[in-house]
Amino acid sequence: MNQDLLISGFSDEISSDFHTQLEVVSNLGMKYISLRGIDGKNIGDFTVDEIKENVQPRLQKVGIGVSSIGAPIGKVFVNDEEGFAKQKLILDTLCQIANLLDCDYIRIFSFYIPKGDNPDQYREEVVSKLKEYAAIAEKYNVILLHENEKDIFGDIGRRCHEILTEVGSPYFKGIFDFANFVQCGEDTVECYDLLKDEIVYIHIKDAVTAESENVVCGTGEGKIPELLARFIKSGYKGFLTLEPHLVLFDSLKDLELEDATEIIKDNKGLDGAGGYKLQYEALLEILNKIESEGI
Repeated sequence: MNQDLLISGFSDEISSDFHTQLEVVSNLGMKYISLRGIDGKNIGDFTVDEIKENVQPRLQKVGIGVSSIGAPIGKVFVNDEEGFAKQKLILDTLCQIANLLDCDYIRIFSFYIPKGDNPDQYREEVVSKLKEYAAIAEKYNVILLHENEKDIFGDIGRRCHEILTEVGSPYFKGIFDFANFVQCGEDTVECYDLLKDEIVYIHIKDAVTAESENVVCGTGEGKIPELLARFIKSGYKGFLTLEPHLVLFDSLKDLELEDATEIIKDNKGLDGAGGYKLQYEALLEILNKIESEGI
């Protein structure tokens, strides 16, 4: 496999039990995880000391690094000033945790938009608040990664491009999440063309527009094989992070405004470890094909 590419994943999709997460990841031969749910508790609810005492030693023991912190930052309504103030404090703590774990990246979002409102009317406010987040990250030399996600301002390619260019900070860059663009009715090729210069991190998640269901990577409408080949050809270096969303898992309730069972209709007879392994092997197959065909 291309040495410039590192495979990671949201290991809380395997199990809420952190020991199980590390065991499965290690057995697959993976060296990184994206840290989000640890023993049923969200990363945003930890103190630096708790991570230092209870999490860091377990990671070190098995030799697993942290590719990114899957923070809930930016998953508050754009007009929730109290929520925003609280999130700035959480972000400061998470930056300290990132430094402790030798992790460069924290995944964030660009605020929920009140139902029925036009997201574009909030652009200035969103940009202003994201600049405040980026200023916190800069203090710790951490890069915030904006994930394109449904129900938030930066759900579609155009708005992602607006915030990435208008915040204009080296501490605020983009994640490319194939499935989320599909679920927002976007063409992932157009999104790639628009955003490629700002993308420093990739989520491996695929979906089909019918019922917005998540599917194994490469089998949906995200055009993952084609676009990964383009990313690699253009010199992309860094993480490909599995986020299978193929089975229901504990942390999902924190991620969705709507009922999560609407997104994952059929567990396909898999448990968390099975879904994770399936996604990992499908990604390896895609990468091998890209390499062997010299795309």
